[in-house]
Amino acid sequence: MAEEDKTTEAEIKEEIEKKVEEKKEETRPSDAELKKTEHHAEKKEEKAWKEFIVPLRRKFGKVARYRRTPKAIRAIKEFLVRHMKMYERDLKKVKLDKYLNEFIWTRGIRNPPSRVRIKAIVDGDVIRAELAELTEALKFRKEKLERRESKVPAQKKKEPEQVVREKTEEEKAEEKEKKAAVVEAGQKMEKVAAKRMKHEGKVSKQPKTQPRRMALQK
Repeated sequence: MAEEDKTTEAEIKEEIEKKVEEKKEETRPSDAELKKTEHHAEKKEEKAWKEFIVPLRRKFGKVARYRRTPKAIRAIKEFLVRHMKMYERDLKKVKLDKYLNEFIWTRGIRNPPSRVRIKAIVDGDVIRAELAELTEALKFRKEKLERRESKVPAQKKKEPEQVVREKTEEEKAEEKEKKAAVVEAGQKMEKVAAKRMKHEGKVSKQPKTQPRRMALQK
């Protein structure tokens, strides 16, 4: 009886293992499905980069002249949030490149460009936008900054650290005496200047020239 029980237990285990393997094979994706998933992932990566021409005239035309450029920047962010399908509609998650910002502010706060061609990138939860084509001035500035960053600053020779010497009591006393002497000299100079101003400020009541006495005519 014991041998029969052992055989039955072994058969049951084999059956269970077979069923588990069959379920794994059923749940395992086929090669066609794997190809589809890879194709969809490639498409998503391609969709991450997009170019847009953003019209701005209608947006900033409704605002006062001294608010047009800030309104244009806000309009770009709203456009990107809508067209890049950010359902939260959080404008803080839209980051504009510094060259794009400079391009919009080139003509001041009153005259922003009527349209802008930009390139948008989805970076996680953040949308990053930059100019599709830089102007000549911005290209020059970008090259200049890149050249400046590429130059490695010369390492300055480290000077030996100067040993800080503690002042003795005699030196401290001498410094106090010097400060007191300077203060006394300043006070004396102030007194002398005050006396001089006092004497100069006095106006004599007597006239400078006394009237001449003329002889009476007979």
